[in-house]
Amino acid sequence: MNEAVIVDVVRTASGKGKPGGALSGTHPVDLLATVLEALVARTGIDPALVDDVIGGCVGQVGEQSTNITRQAVLAAGFPEHVPATTIDRQCGSSQQAATFAAQAIISGFQDVVIACGVESMSRVPMGTPTLGAQRRVGECECRGQRHGAGHVGD
Repeated sequence: MNEAVIVDVVRTASGKGKPGGALSGTHPVDLLATVLEALVARTGIDPALVDDVIGGCVGQVGEQSTNITRQAVLAAGFPEHVPATTIDRQCGSSQQAATFAAQAIISGFQDVVIACGVESMSRVPMGTPTLGAQRRVGECECRGQRHGAGHVGD
């Protein structure tokens, strides 16, 4: 059986998730791309050898939608053949990305997998007043599933 190991860990500075914060003006794709670039620089890995990049992101809306991990991989200069996917396991999204990466390596399906995550709390509608008319989480009404998908946004 193959062994999965963590070779290095890189992260951005921690922001406050508020409008006007140090990272609030940085697009989430650029946040994650910067981390991926730093990981490549620190480890010396050839990005062409990466079999997959799995990223966690809870707020996959607005600037964090449309497979933000794939966008960041391309923005970081990885070759187009390197696949990437974004997963949502709520607060455990990046942890789940690491688990999926380890499973792929242990099973022998892949050899080099990057697990990562991104969340820009000041740029998604979850509680931020910078997005104008969009409702905050606390202002939404919770309904049971029996009301149907047509009422999810109500």
